[in-house]
Amino acid sequence: MTFPPTSVATHTDDFARFITASPSSYHAAAEVARRLDSAGFSRVDEAEKWSGEAGRRYVVRDGAVIAWVQPAGAGPTTPFRILGAHTDSPGFKLKPKPTIGAHGWLQAGVEVYGGPLLNSWLDRELELAGRLTTIDGSEHLVRTGPFCRIPQLAIHLDRDANTGLTLDRQRHLTPVFGVGEAGQADLVGHLAGLAGLRGEEVAGYDILTADTAAPARFGLDDALFAAGRMDNLSSVHAGLVALLAAPEPSDQILVFAAFDHEELGSQTRSGASAPLLDDILTRIGAGLGASVSERLRAYAGSWCLSADAGHSVHPNYPEKHDPANRPVAGGGPLLKINATQRYATDAGGAALWAGVCAQAGVEYQEFVSNNNVPCGSTIGPLTATRLGIRTVDVGIPLLSMHSARELCHVNDPFALSAAIAAFFAPVR
Repeated sequence: MTFPPTSVATHTDDFARFITASPSSYHAAAEVARRLDSAGFSRVDEAEKWSGEAGRRYVVRDGAVIAWVQPAGAGPTTPFRILGAHTDSPGFKLKPKPTIGAHGWLQAGVEVYGGPLLNSWLDRELELAGRLTTIDGSEHLVRTGPFCRIPQLAIHLDRDANTGLTLDRQRHLTPVFGVGEAGQADLVGHLAGLAGLRGEEVAGYDILTADTAAPARFGLDDALFAAGRMDNLSSVHAGLVALLAAPEPSDQILVFAAFDHEELGSQTRSGASAPLLDDILTRIGAGLGASVSERLRAYAGSWCLSADAGHSVHPNYPEKHDPANRPVAGGGPLLKINATQRYATDAGGAALWAGVCAQAGVEYQEFVSNNNVPCGSTIGPLTATRLGIRTVDVGIPLLSMHSARELCHVNDPFALSAAIAAFFAPVR
């Protein structure tokens, strides 16, 4: 099969550009939309009537994007091939009345978003990024570039820091962004100015932190790749590249679904627990004249790949991993399995994944948790439960997941995208 980009190097470079363009879920959605536009997709409005004609279309809702390719021969029972991922990552979110400070320092009031590895966010130059909304409801993306920092207490003032660091979420994780008194600065006004607005025009905002260090290849043979937000921009990028490289389908409808708020549990209007995907699939079916029974028949023939990052075995903490299943960086993407269905993979899903990886010429690895270490979850079980569509959980292996800066092998994102491309290929 032909799979652009043509090498690991070009894929990695493009992945780095995608991460850099996506400091927030809203920026990630905008970057996905930009690339879809360039590839000839048409954006449709959820409030408008949709055409049932064949074509390439997409919807943006907040920080979520769903795109699809409907072939000319699609009918009421044509199945879907869905790639599911999420655009958000752990970090910190700006509170109301965010300009605070003490003892001569200006600080930004933030609250914890998701489950970040807190100590990894210390002593890094962070930016603020997200969206501002004016009173008329219009949205404006904004990012500051390097702007603030969460300073750690010096070792001279905390002699036990190297033996038992404890961070109070309210007291110890407030970034500094300048000096002076809180009444002398206006953080929202500063953000508004960057967006070409006046501070008083801003009626609401969703602003988060992002590490500003550039993605980097390093190590022996430049085989390692470090960047922020690879959980889960790695899957968003891999799925998007695969969709844009896919040949025109004839026997299935290709769907790319990147949801927001997975790190919070997905229970929002743009999360995987929302009716967003179901609504869009229903509207596609309605455009094809599908009855309820025919739509359910289409679902019965459909598959969803839930792509989210997983764990590589950690060389310094091998006891945290299952003794028999130890996926390594560079060994290929993961097939994620859990007996309690925290991942949605079953035997049928394992067979599907084995088949698409073989078609792509990609090796893969199985991941299962150590019984003493609680297993995380993904959008996979949510999608399977909501739609009844067969679902399998996959992703690349990472070290330092939920750190401000995560680590992978350069081969694995490329291999994941190649496997997704095979998943999107015409069924033989």
